[in-house]
Amino acid sequence: MLFDDTYKTAAAPCEGLFKDRGSKFIAYVFPVSSEEEVKKHLAELRKEHFSARHHCYAFRLGADKQHFRSNDDGEPSGTAGKPILGQIQSHDLTNILVVVVRYFGGTLLGVSGLIAAYKGAADDALSRAPIVERTVNEIYELKFPYAAMNEVMKILKDEELEQFDQQFELDCSLKFAVRKSTADQVCEQLKKINELKIVYLKTS
Repeated sequence: MLFDDTYKTAAAPCEGLFKDRGSKFIAYVFPVSSEEEVKKHLAELRKEHFSARHHCYAFRLGADKQHFRSNDDGEPSGTAGKPILGQIQSHDLTNILVVVVRYFGGTLLGVSGLIAAYKGAADDALSRAPIVERTVNEIYELKFPYAAMNEVMKILKDEELEQFDQQFELDCSLKFAVRKSTADQVCEQLKKINELKIVYLKTS
Protein backbone atom coordinates (compact mmCIF):
# COMPACT_ATOMS: atom_id res chain seq x y z
CA MET A 1 0.00 0.00 0.00
CA LEU A 2 1.32 3.46 -0.89
CA PHE A 3 2.09 5.85 1.94
CA ASP A 4 -0.74 8.34 2.33
CA ASP A 5 1.11 11.60 1.78
CA THR A 6 -1.70 14.01 2.57
CA TYR A 7 -3.38 14.94 5.83
CA LYS A 8 -6.09 17.33 7.02
CA THR A 9 -5.60 20.08 9.58
CA ALA A 10 -7.03 23.45 10.59
CA ALA A 11 -5.97 26.36 8.38
CA ALA A 12 -6.41 28.90 11.18
CA PRO A 13 -7.38 29.16 14.87
CA CYS A 14 -11.07 28.90 15.68
CA GLU A 15 -13.42 28.95 18.68
CA GLY A 16 -16.52 27.07 19.81
CA LEU A 17 -18.85 27.13 22.81
CA PHE A 18 -21.00 24.75 24.85
CA LYS A 19 -23.15 25.70 27.86
CA ASP A 20 -24.80 23.45 30.44
CA ARG A 21 -26.47 24.43 33.75
CA GLY A 22 -24.43 27.59 34.18
CA SER A 23 -21.07 26.07 33.20
CA LYS A 24 -19.41 27.56 30.13
CA PHE A 25 -17.07 25.45 27.99
CA ILE A 26 -15.07 27.59 25.55
CA ALA A 27 -13.19 25.54 22.95
CA TYR A 28 -10.12 26.74 21.05
CA VAL A 29 -8.64 25.09 17.95
CA PHE A 30 -5.04 25.78 16.92
CA PRO A 31 -2.98 24.39 14.03
CA VAL A 32 0.33 23.20 15.57
CA SER A 33 3.40 21.30 14.41
CA SER A 34 5.26 20.65 17.68
CA GLU A 35 4.78 20.18 21.43
CA GLU A 36 6.53 23.52 21.96
CA GLU A 37 3.67 25.24 20.11
CA VAL A 38 1.17 23.27 22.22
CA LYS A 39 2.83 24.53 25.44
CA LYS A 40 2.87 28.11 24.15
CA HIS A 41 -0.87 28.13 23.35
CA LEU A 42 -1.71 26.52 26.71
CA ALA A 43 0.36 29.11 28.59
CA GLU A 44 -1.36 31.98 26.73
CA LEU A 45 -4.86 30.59 27.43
CA ARG A 46 -4.05 30.07 31.12
CA LYS A 47 -3.03 33.74 31.29
CA GLU A 48 -6.11 34.91 29.40
CA HIS A 49 -8.51 32.69 31.41
CA PHE A 50 -6.69 32.75 34.75
CA SER A 51 -9.95 32.51 36.71
CA ALA A 52 -11.27 29.45 34.82
CA ARG A 53 -11.53 26.20 36.78
CA HIS A 54 -10.08 23.87 34.11
CA HIS A 55 -8.04 24.04 30.90
CA CYS A 56 -8.50 20.58 29.37
CA TYR A 57 -6.94 19.68 26.04
CA ALA A 58 -5.90 17.11 23.46
CA PHE A 59 -3.54 17.28 20.52
CA ARG A 60 -2.40 15.08 17.65
CA LEU A 61 0.81 15.57 15.66
CA GLY A 62 2.40 14.08 12.57
CA ALA A 63 1.09 12.93 9.21
CA ASP A 64 0.96 9.36 10.53
CA LYS A 65 -1.32 10.60 13.39
CA GLN A 66 0.56 8.42 15.89
CA HIS A 67 1.67 11.15 18.32
CA PHE A 68 -1.20 12.34 20.51
CA ARG A 69 -2.01 13.22 24.11
CA SER A 70 -4.98 14.31 26.20
CA ASN A 71 -5.25 15.96 29.61
CA ASP A 72 -8.21 16.23 32.00
CA ASP A 73 -6.64 19.08 34.04
CA GLY A 74 -8.37 18.14 37.29
CA GLU A 75 -11.67 16.91 35.86
CA PRO A 76 -12.61 13.28 36.70
CA SER A 77 -10.40 10.87 34.71
CA GLY A 78 -11.57 10.34 31.13
CA THR A 79 -14.29 13.01 31.17
CA ALA A 80 -12.47 15.81 29.32
CA GLY A 81 -9.25 15.04 27.46
CA LYS A 82 -10.48 11.79 25.90
CA PRO A 83 -13.75 13.24 24.54
CA ILE A 84 -11.75 16.14 23.05
CA LEU A 85 -9.26 13.72 21.44
CA GLY A 86 -12.20 11.66 20.18
CA GLN A 87 -13.48 14.68 18.26
CA ILE A 88 -10.04 15.28 16.69
CA GLN A 89 -10.08 11.64 15.58
CA SER A 90 -13.66 11.69 14.30
CA HIS A 91 -12.90 14.82 12.22
CA ASP A 92 -9.76 12.95 10.97
CA LEU A 93 -7.37 15.83 11.75
CA THR A 94 -3.73 16.04 12.80
CA ASN A 95 -1.18 18.77 13.62
CA ILE A 96 -3.93 20.23 15.76
CA LEU A 97 -4.55 21.28 19.37
CA VAL A 98 -7.98 21.65 20.95
CA VAL A 99 -8.25 23.32 24.38
CA VAL A 100 -11.55 23.57 26.26
CA VAL A 101 -11.64 26.17 29.03
CA ARG A 102 -14.35 25.58 31.65
CA TYR A 103 -15.97 28.19 33.85
CA PHE A 104 -17.85 26.34 36.59
CA GLY A 105 -21.49 27.35 36.93
CA GLY A 106 -22.14 25.99 40.42
CA THR A 107 -23.93 22.76 39.43
CA LEU A 108 -22.11 19.43 39.18
CA LEU A 109 -22.74 17.85 35.79
CA GLY A 110 -21.73 14.27 36.58
CA VAL A 111 -19.51 12.04 34.47
CA SER A 112 -21.87 11.73 31.48
CA GLY A 113 -22.66 15.45 31.58
CA LEU A 114 -18.95 16.37 31.52
CA ILE A 115 -18.20 13.98 28.65
CA ALA A 116 -21.09 15.45 26.63
CA ALA A 117 -19.98 19.02 27.40
CA TYR A 118 -16.30 18.59 26.45
CA LYS A 119 -17.25 16.59 23.38
CA GLY A 120 -19.86 19.20 22.39
CA ALA A 121 -17.50 22.15 22.83
CA ALA A 122 -14.70 20.48 20.85
CA ASP A 123 -17.09 19.44 18.08
CA ASP A 124 -18.53 22.97 17.85
CA ALA A 125 -15.07 24.51 17.42
CA LEU A 126 -13.84 21.87 14.96
CA SER A 127 -17.01 22.15 12.88
CA ARG A 128 -16.35 25.90 12.50
CA ALA A 129 -12.63 25.54 11.75
CA PRO A 130 -11.46 26.06 8.16
CA ILE A 131 -9.97 22.68 7.17
CA VAL A 132 -7.18 22.27 4.60
CA GLU A 133 -5.48 19.25 3.09
CA ARG A 134 -1.69 19.42 3.20
CA THR A 135 0.95 17.21 1.63
CA VAL A 136 3.61 15.34 3.59
CA ASN A 137 6.95 16.81 2.54
CA GLU A 138 10.53 15.69 2.95
CA ILE A 139 13.17 18.37 3.54
CA TYR A 140 16.65 17.97 2.04
CA GLU A 141 19.83 20.01 1.99
CA LEU A 142 21.95 20.23 -1.17
CA LYS A 143 25.64 21.14 -1.29
CA PHE A 144 27.24 21.66 -4.69
CA PRO A 145 29.94 23.71 -6.51
CA TYR A 146 28.92 26.96 -8.18
CA ALA A 147 29.56 25.34 -11.58
CA ALA A 148 26.64 22.96 -10.99
CA MET A 149 24.18 25.76 -10.20
CA ASN A 150 22.31 25.69 -13.54
CA GLU A 151 21.78 21.92 -13.45
CA VAL A 152 20.50 22.04 -9.86
CA MET A 153 18.18 25.00 -10.42
CA LYS A 154 16.73 23.46 -13.62
CA ILE A 155 15.63 20.32 -11.75
CA LEU A 156 14.18 22.32 -8.85
CA LYS A 157 12.35 24.64 -11.25
CA ASP A 158 11.02 21.81 -13.46
CA GLU A 159 9.69 20.00 -10.37
CA GLU A 160 8.30 23.30 -8.93
CA LEU A 161 9.97 22.72 -5.56
CA GLU A 162 10.03 25.18 -2.68
CA GLN A 163 13.57 26.38 -1.84
CA PHE A 164 14.94 28.19 1.21
CA ASP A 165 18.18 28.95 3.15
CA GLN A 166 20.05 29.49 -0.11
CA GLN A 167 23.78 30.37 -0.11
CA PHE A 168 25.34 30.89 -3.52
CA GLU A 169 29.12 31.30 -3.35
CA LEU A 170 31.98 29.13 -4.65
CA ASP A 171 30.46 26.36 -2.57
CA CYS A 172 26.68 26.58 -2.71
CA SER A 173 23.99 25.16 -0.47
CA LEU A 174 20.22 25.27 -0.24
CA LYS A 175 17.33 23.41 1.31
CA PHE A 176 14.23 22.28 -0.50
CA ALA A 177 10.92 20.60 0.26
CA VAL A 178 9.51 17.84 -1.93
CA ARG A 179 6.30 15.85 -1.66
CA LYS A 180 7.05 12.46 -0.12
CA SER A 181 5.57 10.48 -3.00
CA THR A 182 7.97 12.10 -5.53
CA ALA A 183 11.05 12.49 -3.30
CA ASP A 184 12.91 9.38 -4.54
CA GLN A 185 12.47 10.33 -8.19
CA VAL A 186 13.75 13.90 -7.59
CA CYS A 187 16.73 12.70 -5.52
CA GLU A 188 17.73 10.25 -8.26
CA GLN A 189 17.84 13.12 -10.77
CA LEU A 190 19.93 15.28 -8.43
CA LYS A 191 22.39 12.48 -7.65
CA LYS A 192 23.46 12.46 -11.32
CA ILE A 193 25.03 15.92 -10.89
CA ASN A 194 28.80 15.81 -10.31
CA GLU A 195 30.10 16.72 -6.84
CA LEU A 196 26.60 17.26 -5.45
CA LYS A 197 25.83 16.08 -1.91
CA ILE A 198 22.25 15.54 -0.80
CA VAL A 199 21.29 15.18 2.87
CA TYR A 200 17.84 14.19 4.18
CA LEU A 201 16.84 16.48 7.09
CA LYS A 202 13.27 15.65 8.12
CA THR A 203 9.71 14.85 7.11
CA SER A 204 7.06 17.45 7.86
